[in-house]
Amino acid sequence: MNRILILLSSALLFTCNSQQAKNTAQTHSSTEKTKNDKEVVCFVYHRFGDSRFPSTNISIEDFKNHLIWLAENKYQVLNLSEAIEYLSNDTPVKKTAVITIDDGYKSFFNNGLPLLNQYQFPATLFINTETVGAGDYMNWDELKVANKQKIEIGNHTHSHDYFLNKEPSQRYTHFENDIRTAQQLITEHLGVVPKVLAYPYGEFDQKMKDIIKSMGFIGAAAQNSGVLNSIGDTYQIPRFPMSENYAKMFEEKATMQALKVIKKIPEENLIPHATNKPLLTLTIDTEGLLTDQLQCFVQGGKCTLHIIERTSNQMTLTLQSTHDLTTRRRTLYTLTVPDSTGNWHWFSHLWVNNSVK
Repeated sequence: MNRILILLSSALLFTCNSQQAKNTAQTHSSTEKTKNDKEVVCFVYHRFGDSRFPSTNISIEDFKNHLIWLAENKYQVLNLSEAIEYLSNDTPVKKTAVITIDDGYKSFFNNGLPLLNQYQFPATLFINTETVGAGDYMNWDELKVANKQKIEIGNHTHSHDYFLNKEPSQRYTHFENDIRTAQQLITEHLGVVPKVLAYPYGEFDQKMKDIIKSMGFIGAAAQNSGVLNSIGDTYQIPRFPMSENYAKMFEEKATMQALKVIKKIPEENLIPHATNKPLLTLTIDTEGLLTDQLQCFVQGGKCTLHIIERTSNQMTLTLQSTHDLTTRRRTLYTLTVPDSTGNWHWFSHLWVNNSVK
């Protein structure tokens, strides 16, 4: 009898341990899935209530409506550094948005900051230090006030130069020195060390991105539109521009989801010298997507899309402009597709023609 009881106890213990291991594995799998499902939609603003510059201005009323919408729809609003951390930690998935402001114009201090304070939202402000206190730009005292009011200060370089216009022999030294100058001035005047950077005009190449990483920044913001996700590159963070032209599209962009790109060829943004119609090859995750409704767009013209290979959950395709990209400095290739629940997914790639000054 004792032997039977021992055998039954052993069997029960084995069953419990097996079930516990199974539950642990399921929990781990669920955690990993949760991490991989995280997304962050980022917006970039410049001027607030300054109608002299409609291409970079947002009206005070529109900006207020954007903040009201985020509050009413219960978005988690983070600064950019917090959002990068959120993507990799074990906190639950939430609808998440980031408000970024480039250049540091006084109109942000006078018109944008009070509204952010009213709704208790943080933001990230990228400043180019050469212009601090000049003309329409915030001075160091105003930047200090903003920083104490939940505004993260980011590095936007010192000179806000067109770095891709320089020959590679000079480009990278100048880029790194420019960043170090800005970093030093921000630390000296504000007592903070920026952890994130925004590329001037959204222009960069892969070596510039490597420099950012080596300098200890945790991320860098670009200016191509799209949604940051857990498998995305935090050193080329997409942002939706918000100006008078796009203000009414805020809700549409805020609910956009990421089109997950597994591989991109080429990685570079500079248009190869051998072509005026650059070819972009993407391998995308197609799980849940209605791929028969894929759409591609090219600024200023039309796009051709060709599917090269298709598997159960992946697709490799090419995008190409039908016209020469000889007159525009910056051109976006954009790919969109709905999923089976009606949500739209978005990806864009920025091409830079540095022969256009």
